[in-house]
Amino acid sequence: MKKTVQNFIGGEWTASATGETFESINPADTSEVVAAVSKSSRTDVDNAVNAARGAYRMWRLTPAPKRGEILYKAGEILTKRKRELGELLTREMGKVLAEALGDVQEAIDMAYYMAGEGRRLSGETIPSELPDKDCKSGRVPIGVCGLITPWNFPVAIPAWKLMPALVSGNTVVFKPSSHTPACAAMLVEILREAGLPAGVLNLINGSGEETGDYLASHYGIDGISFTGSTAVGLGIAKTCAERGKRVSCEMGGKNAIIIMEDADLSLALEGAVWGGFGTSGQRCTSSSRLVVHRAVHDKFLDMFAAAAGRLRLGSGLKPETDVGPVINKAQMEKVLKYIGTGKEEGAKLVTGGNACREGGCEKGYFIEPTIFSGVTPEMRIAQEEIFGPVVSVLRAEDLDDAIGIVNGTAYGLVSSIYTRDVNKSAVAERELDTGIVYINSSTIGAEIQLPFGGTKRSGFGHEEAGGRGGSLDMFTKWKVVYRDFSGRLQKAQIDR
Repeated sequence: MKKTVQNFIGGEWTASATGETFESINPADTSEVVAAVSKSSRTDVDNAVNAARGAYRMWRLTPAPKRGEILYKAGEILTKRKRELGELLTREMGKVLAEALGDVQEAIDMAYYMAGEGRRLSGETIPSELPDKDCKSGRVPIGVCGLITPWNFPVAIPAWKLMPALVSGNTVVFKPSSHTPACAAMLVEILREAGLPAGVLNLINGSGEETGDYLASHYGIDGISFTGSTAVGLGIAKTCAERGKRVSCEMGGKNAIIIMEDADLSLALEGAVWGGFGTSGQRCTSSSRLVVHRAVHDKFLDMFAAAAGRLRLGSGLKPETDVGPVINKAQMEKVLKYIGTGKEEGAKLVTGGNACREGGCEKGYFIEPTIFSGVTPEMRIAQEEIFGPVVSVLRAEDLDDAIGIVNGTAYGLVSSIYTRDVNKSAVAERELDTGIVYINSSTIGAEIQLPFGGTKRSGFGHEEAGGRGGSLDMFTKWKVVYRDFSGRLQKAQIDR
């Protein structure tokens, strides 16, 4: 059933100022239109920013525990509607239902976690060097925040940004991907139902090139949190720097799993299949490279190819499906072009390599799970983010060689090592130049109570999610207060 998705501005669902619309299509069955969506103009963005600006003082002065109570209620509603939202997510984005339900669960977890932060937005009270004087610091909101989110996690990633922004006392203009607007609208409706006041959260729909760029450059926005490609993220970071805005950009990855000669190969195989082909390789954390010790390279490659060949493609709503479609035609063509590049570079195509147009895949954007061997570190398929079900297998001589291969890209989001040697894992933990390191696990599986982000071209600015150094640092600024009750002028560092 086709939905109608409008903008949400000042507490009201409303059509765009131009009346124009666009369609959200099911990537597993392009004959299904999931939603007809209002296409925002600059006027809509202005209206949303003005609504957020108007609600800011009231929301900022709402006690933080009360803000947290609203998020807690949102978590309860999300829990009750988890299946409904998960099925919508599968229809709109394509990932298999089990993964879609996990996507929603992350939003539930983040709602509950950040609800608790309403009672933990702590600062410090510390001694002064002078008598009759005290000193304290505290967190305050940064103002009106623009949140720009991708299509691959259309519920979890918005929640990663929305929940900390809101509990901190900010108001929000939320611009989701134009490929997943129905998921965004349902999330916003749940927050409205939970009791969020009018104007605190505003939703605008449209393309990144038009709506997103204008939002990022808007002088009424105090900070931008973006998740998406490195090229777009660096452009947003430049725009924000020129306008003095706070910015957080979570960007691309070229993640790798190291498989050492002493690894549990069966365990490593599960991690490689999940990391490489889960979400059809459309995660910033996907394991697009396997760096395998020469002693087990050939054996593991045979195991990996056999496992990939058993994966079943199809609609994510079918329980037997292992791998769903890629998001759209342009992405399918991009991935197929990279597969052609791998062949041209001299890599060996082990399995896959084609679009799938049979067995229930006739109407969708499906690509066979694809593996290349004989890949060398300088090849484009080993250096550039493909964002599809394509995995490159590289041979390593030893641990030092493997770490060098992993670190030898412009990205630094996630890495992993499979080994039963505690000393090797300790060296890898220290030397791998990524924001996240997994030991005996895949590159997928971050938990919301710790910061999420990468090094080099994988991340810029504050990190995402919870814990010290996470998203609360993005959405709050520090205020320091000195109170002198001596009744006389005291000159610090002079009168001491």
